[in-house]
Amino acid sequence: MQTFELFRAIILKTGFANVTIGHVVMWFIGLFFMYLAIKKDFEPLLLIPIGFSIFLVNMPLAPLTGKGELINLFFHYGLEWEVIPCLIFLGIGALTDFGPMIANPKTLILGASAQLGVYIAYFGAILLGFNLKEAASIGIIGGADGPTTIYLTQMLAPHLLGSTAVAAYSYMSMVPLIQPPIMRLLTTDKEKRIRMKQLRAVSKLERIMYPLVATVLICLLVPPVAPLMGLFMIGNLFREVRIVGRLLKASQDELLNIVTIFLGLGVGSTMQAESFLRPQPLFIFFLGLVAFAFSTVGGVLFAKIMNLFLKQKINPLIGAAGVSAVPMSARVAQKVGSEYDPKNFLLMHAMGPNVAGVIGTAIAAGMFLTMLK
Repeated sequence: MQTFELFRAIILKTGFANVTIGHVVMWFIGLFFMYLAIKKDFEPLLLIPIGFSIFLVNMPLAPLTGKGELINLFFHYGLEWEVIPCLIFLGIGALTDFGPMIANPKTLILGASAQLGVYIAYFGAILLGFNLKEAASIGIIGGADGPTTIYLTQMLAPHLLGSTAVAAYSYMSMVPLIQPPIMRLLTTDKEKRIRMKQLRAVSKLERIMYPLVATVLICLLVPPVAPLMGLFMIGNLFREVRIVGRLLKASQDELLNIVTIFLGLGVGSTMQAESFLRPQPLFIFFLGLVAFAFSTVGGVLFAKIMNLFLKQKINPLIGAAGVSAVPMSARVAQKVGSEYDPKNFLLMHAMGPNVAGVIGTAIAAGMFLTMLK
């Protein structure tokens, strides 16, 4: 009898005796994320660590997410302290070529128009009963910018950080799945075949001056996003001056890779069964999809409106790249365009609104912070 009780006590201390249906559901969600990354090649650098983290933190009794435990440290110091989003922006800035946007400044307007979903989701969240700060944190998902979503949510509604971060990175990764049907629906075959003129060459002086001027304008206009935009622009300055090769390489490679791992583990850790499988996170996930879809709609439709007044027409497909998912949405514009005209090269044209979208989402976040914080 004593042996049986001892055996029973041991079993109760294992994860097997504590597995719930919720844990199993989350395992499948984690596996689904990894499937999209491995089989479909949907942003594997993000979805593999996020998916495995979801899988891992839903192992019952595993000492991972409690105070001072391993994955919790990544989340606390990286996401709650807002360090990782800013470092991610440093790496993105070092990888970003502003040349297409400088060569064709009209694409700035497309980056702004693609923020439509942010405001639609914001008002939709209010109608569903979320308060203003929560609605802003949900709406910003429409920009498809994970670091900005984390930054804004931690400032305004930190209790929603897990749900908004997962939604933002999920939809960023699923750009190739979500955007093409919307793009095809809103454009005619003739519009999809529009060929745009080759972009002018951008001088080195323009490239160096851009991050300096942009820093001044953005930080004075919306001071709350100075940490994000400041690191974004210094990363870009590393790229353009070409005399700090070691800093550029570290920003583009080692640093960005390290913080991406910590980001994925931290974001995935927020999807524990007991906290995620509730109505509120599922509402946020749905609103994030609505936001992202309408951001794509806004970019495409505004490009069509611009064509009513332009002699040199814009291919409306590049308007979809106005969301901040760099360079995924630009690649999607190229892919969809090439389906209708294999010799039509839209990638560099789409990069203009794509990088403008990063700035547009950051400015939208700054406006929310200015009004609501």
